[in-house]
Amino acid sequence: MLTAFRWLMRFVTGGIVLGVVAVLLAYWILSRSLVDYNEDFTLRGISAPVEIVRNNDNVPHIFGQTDRDIYFALGFVHAQDRLWQMTMLRRTAQGRLSELFGPATLAVDELMRRLDLYQLALQSVEAQDAETLAALEAYSAGVNAWINEVNKGARGRGAPEFFLFSPEISAWAPADSIAILKLMALQLTDAAQKEVLRARVSLLLPPDRLADILPDDPGQGVAALPDYADLVPGVAPLSDPLDFALGPFSPVAAPGQAGASNAWAAMPGRSAAGGSLLANDPHLGLTAPTLWYLARLELSTGGVIGGTIPGVPAVIVGRSDRLGWGLTTAYLDDQDVLIEEVNPANPEEYRTPDGWARFDSRQTIITVKDAEPVTLTLRWSRNGPIMTGGQFNLGTVTPPGHVAALAWTALNGADTSMTAAIRLMRAGSVAEALEAGRLHVAPAQNLMLADTDGIAMQLVGAMPARDPAHPSQGRLPVLGANPAAGFRGVLPYEDNPRFVNPDSGLLGNTNNKTVDRPFPEHVSFDWGDTQRIQRWLTLMRARGVHTRESFIEAQLDTVNPTARALLPLIGADLWFTGEPAPEGTPERLRQRALILLAEWNGEMNEHLPEPLIAEAWLRALMDRLIRDELGAMADSFTHISPVFIERVYRNVGGASVWCDVIQSAAIETCTDIARIALDEALLRLTERYGPNLESWRWGDAHQATHDHPVLGEVPILKYFVNIRQSTSGGDDTLMRGVTRGTGPEPYQNVHSAGYRGVYDFADPDSSVFITATGQSGHPLSRHYDDLGELWRRGEYIPMSLDPDLARAAAAGVMMLTPAE
Repeated sequence: MLTAFRWLMRFVTGGIVLGVVAVLLAYWILSRSLVDYNEDFTLRGISAPVEIVRNNDNVPHIFGQTDRDIYFALGFVHAQDRLWQMTMLRRTAQGRLSELFGPATLAVDELMRRLDLYQLALQSVEAQDAETLAALEAYSAGVNAWINEVNKGARGRGAPEFFLFSPEISAWAPADSIAILKLMALQLTDAAQKEVLRARVSLLLPPDRLADILPDDPGQGVAALPDYADLVPGVAPLSDPLDFALGPFSPVAAPGQAGASNAWAAMPGRSAAGGSLLANDPHLGLTAPTLWYLARLELSTGGVIGGTIPGVPAVIVGRSDRLGWGLTTAYLDDQDVLIEEVNPANPEEYRTPDGWARFDSRQTIITVKDAEPVTLTLRWSRNGPIMTGGQFNLGTVTPPGHVAALAWTALNGADTSMTAAIRLMRAGSVAEALEAGRLHVAPAQNLMLADTDGIAMQLVGAMPARDPAHPSQGRLPVLGANPAAGFRGVLPYEDNPRFVNPDSGLLGNTNNKTVDRPFPEHVSFDWGDTQRIQRWLTLMRARGVHTRESFIEAQLDTVNPTARALLPLIGADLWFTGEPAPEGTPERLRQRALILLAEWNGEMNEHLPEPLIAEAWLRALMDRLIRDELGAMADSFTHISPVFIERVYRNVGGASVWCDVIQSAAIETCTDIARIALDEALLRLTERYGPNLESWRWGDAHQATHDHPVLGEVPILKYFVNIRQSTSGGDDTLMRGVTRGTGPEPYQNVHSAGYRGVYDFADPDSSVFITATGQSGHPLSRHYDDLGELWRRGEYIPMSLDPDLARAAAAGVMMLTPAE
């Protein structure tokens, strides 16, 4: 027995030792790709020495003698810190994910091949001006220089992920950078998805009720929509919910999650220090690492610093000594779905206003790991690429004998958006920046500007020109053979909304409606915000002059205007119910919740229970109001619609009819539905968080999910690569954290400000910024998540262009020397 025990101990000890050795060996192998920020390199592709000074937050400050060398170094540092992320963005745009991930990403690849974004990017290279082309070539050379260093120096394949997937990396090319901008354009529009959703719902509801649940304009109460069944006959009503997700790396957003942002600016006269102010926080889906990468470039036109996107040789949002620029999604209606009738006698033809015409077509092959290659026949009509029925759920609104084409401003083979980005970064004034915006095609953005003298906001991006007689005004799919359907080119840049030095001295945008112009110069019928703008206006009006600190305060504001407006409305008859109910009853639980909410100021603080109760109540209420009319289609409405709920509870146009449950004989009132929804919400929360309401925390449910797009679902590994943080804010707060809306964790924060910046031109070096995770994409690096905790707490790091300050706080200095 003793001998057996000794052998058992030896086996256990040996297993532990082997496990430790395996972990240490794995760590050593994976850590080979960690970057030594003090290492120097001798490289081909630069004309003179380049100095890369990284501060303690790993923000590179790049100093060189020529702009080409600066762009080369930016490509080098992007590849050092984010090589895996860059290659995944490129593969997504190319439609080549399935080569690594197999059938799981086939739907994404097929979508990208049919949109043909990469081929359009290849064509667009020649459309760039000489300066931009030089920047793209130098940047590509810098990326490739680091790839060569990885190949010859045994640097852990460049990133840990390459040990699990193919380590082969194609050389970077200028088209790759342009393709990433086009990929961003796809991620930042949901116009096609909204057309499909509106068409499906219009088949289930009469026009007046459609105006309630999908109002075209938050400022209007009635939508003058034609019946979709009249526009495109032969489509059967369905109540099945819509699912726009395509799996890993999906670039298609659900309606309402195609991008959001905040930006505001103050003229010197509205600034306490006498200099212009600008604040910007663009919102995107949260990932680990974040999409943003902080960098400073010392160009011939002066220093610029701010947020870059790995793979793109430009500071997308940021500032120079003379100019600051920020972006918000413009919510331009830049897509139209056209239903093309296929010739029953010849499936290679479709109907046009002039008769039958042939589709343009070609074949492409998708290589799929561990499966047979997939051959696709790509087709285009005069209106755009032909999509499959599964893409954007188009099959549910396409009658038999027809196919759907997508018209989209980003489908442009002469896209000069990259040139616009380079010129913007080099602009020295608001006027120069406005002129640079003329070349921007997609994604459509509101460009917020501030220089030492003034401010401006300009919609940049191609606005489609539509026929005034367009049968749906772009709100619903229409038959492509209709002469009034589709795009008629783009509107002149001068027609894009522009605001310069307003009398109020302030400009702001929270994705709210910016103009009130008739179709077809309307910009959009759908806007991304009706609530945050109200809170912003309140904060701006509260002060005669503003400071950097007041702009930061607004950027981090967590007061929910939706809750403050709706809770008194829906709970008007619930707050006072007479005698207290017995302890332990649903009535008593409801009374306790109402007492908490009655004393709450609407602040979505992570440590409070009230935000969780309010969100759960409004979600349950939204579902109760629409479920009986829409059936399973109600699952497509994953977030509350404040405009809809207010219309119902104010009975705008008879909207209170939504409160009556169709299937019941009794006539339910809106008070009944509000009470039932609150009880239902409290029951679910009690099951999840326990019976003590006062101990519930919004932050426990509203965790920010910075998940690794690939390794984030792998058991064990996910605990090392995913970053989860308790956060304040919500769907309608200025410090926005959009909730997931579906699944077992509907309140998780999945879409937020990956970058925040505040620029003060009275003292430019006092400007600050932050990103949501860290600079490095390597999970073993201390810079993988070191900025994330600052971001969560609402803190920032300095945004200085002082070279001496950069060198004084250097955590690493890297010299790139030209090879002879």
